[in-house]
Amino acid sequence: MAALRAGLLGVGMMGRHHARVLREVSGVELVAIADPGGDPHGVAGDLEVLSDVGALIGAGIDIAVVAVPTRFHLDAAMALAEAGVHTLVEKPIAETVEQGAHMVEAFESRGLVGAVGHIERFNPALQQMRRRLEAGDLGAVYQIATRRQGTFPARIADVGVAKDLASHDVDLTAWVAQSEYSSVFGQTAFKSGREYEDMIAITGRLESGVITNHLVNWLSPMKERLTVVTGEKGAFVADTSTGDLTFFANGTIETEWESVMAFRGVTEGDVTRFSFAKREPLKVEHEAFRDAVLGLESDVVTMAQGLRTLAVVEAALESAESGQSVRF
Repeated sequence: MAALRAGLLGVGMMGRHHARVLREVSGVELVAIADPGGDPHGVAGDLEVLSDVGALIGAGIDIAVVAVPTRFHLDAAMALAEAGVHTLVEKPIAETVEQGAHMVEAFESRGLVGAVGHIERFNPALQQMRRRLEAGDLGAVYQIATRRQGTFPARIADVGVAKDLASHDVDLTAWVAQSEYSSVFGQTAFKSGREYEDMIAITGRLESGVITNHLVNWLSPMKERLTVVTGEKGAFVADTSTGDLTFFANGTIETEWESVMAFRGVTEGDVTRFSFAKREPLKVEHEAFRDAVLGLESDVVTMAQGLRTLAVVEAALESAESGQSVRF
């Protein structure tokens, strides 16, 4: 079978990694690159750097990756859908839920694969966690808390930290728990002089009853990428920056203090750091996209799923403005 002819729109900070991985994935051939800003990281190689999405389509591509700023996602995706090109768009799917809905309809109505790059689903620590939760290793899940903090990225100019970073946490939480959000409450802060928020705290509840909490900002001098799932038998802690997963078990030593014996609490137990294969999440994501295009079983993140994530993030921003929680 001939390799899928791939085109890449955008070779900036994220696009350069897509260019590398597209050249590594079997069954895919990177045949065209387009970026009106040129090739700042020198990833084009022998390929001509085309000027726009129209020129990319003209190269005769089967699939495309859109890695341009969020405000350009809609126009690029609609052009690719019209041309019959299966497309993976970087997260968030679009600037607004309305735009995202147009994209979903455009790809679904044409029978095309439309995907969104929510890469955390392909992180080995979170994939291990999801499998272990599904197997009942934690028992009933009570709470999912995430922290995603770091310095301000100069590359981001068209969205705030909620759509750029918190969308990761919203998506991975619903995916890990296999349950959608039923309500959210958000609080934001604007500390860096930009029009968009650079800090957000989101609390919520999933349809399963699980309590959620996300602390996200661009104002921290250290980088944190943590997901903590607390449940009946203990807690899983995933560090997605390293791909590590650790289990903190509840203790088994019974209390002898009569006055607190009626209280159903926990004690510290064994700590286990799991060992497992750690593949690059971006490569696994591209393989899932390839398989979806080929009609094979795939865990690709669909545009409809990406739209749901954006709806939750927008609800959190709406809540931050109104001071009221938002229910779905």
